[in-house]
Amino acid sequence: METVKASVFKATCLRLMEKVQRTGEQIIITKNGKPVSRLVPYREVPKTIFGLHRDKISSRDDLVSPVEVTWDVES
Repeated sequence: METVKASVFKATCLRLMEKVQRTGEQIIITKNGKPVSRLVPYREVPKTIFGLHRDKISSRDDLVSPVEVTWDVES
């Protein structure tokens, strides 16, 4: 985890933001040698898990029609 002085952060803010977005690593911003803030990459959290993988997973089988297999419990 990288630490950066507030004065250096102020001068290179945009470059550091791009670095955090690209690498995914956070940066601690210090003032007088003490941590005051943390720059972390933005991650969008889904509101619900339902539909999370919509349009990413597909099935070519017919999942609704009955299968032509007799189970042992049916006999």
